[in-house]
Amino acid sequence: MKHKFGYFLSALLIAGAFFASHSYAQTTEKGKWRWSLGAEAGLPTGTIKKYSNFELGGTLRAQYGLSNSLALTFTSGYYNFSAKKQEIPGFGFTQPDDMGIIPVKVGIKSFMSSGFYWAAEAGAGFETPGGPVKLILSPSIGFASKSWDTGIGYEHFIQQGSNFGTATIRVAYGL
Repeated sequence: MKHKFGYFLSALLIAGAFFASHSYAQTTEKGKWRWSLGAEAGLPTGTIKKYSNFELGGTLRAQYGLSNSLALTFTSGYYNFSAKKQEIPGFGFTQPDDMGIIPVKVGIKSFMSSGFYWAAEAGAGFETPGGPVKLILSPSIGFASKSWDTGIGYEHFIQQGSNFGTATIRVAYGL
């Protein structure tokens, strides 16, 4: 796990350095909408680690500028938790179904300086196919430019009897 998390952080730093060196810093504009389409990858934590080693997803985020340094965010998309192969005695390995979650979140994004920000979102996660609805809490930090938004965060999923999460990286292109 330590090696995977190290690779995860290394990839984030490289991506952040690339986007920071090839773009202009930004804040948000009061009264303006900004849209981004992002790819997310994550390392599961908590009870879901027994089931999955990796999460991959995509999100669409709308951001509305409340001021030049504070924005309201609305995020939705799809997260896929890839199931681990499991050995069944006498039958060999089987591949169980992946678990999907459709997040619907609202939050805030505060720009500190030169495009760096912190964000916090909360919402619901709808498990597919037809599983229980989960509460999602998501803090993150990142860097946004005119065209790109790169961040790291943690998605915490809360449901009756099971709490789990995923350490994530999101790389998004501004539309």
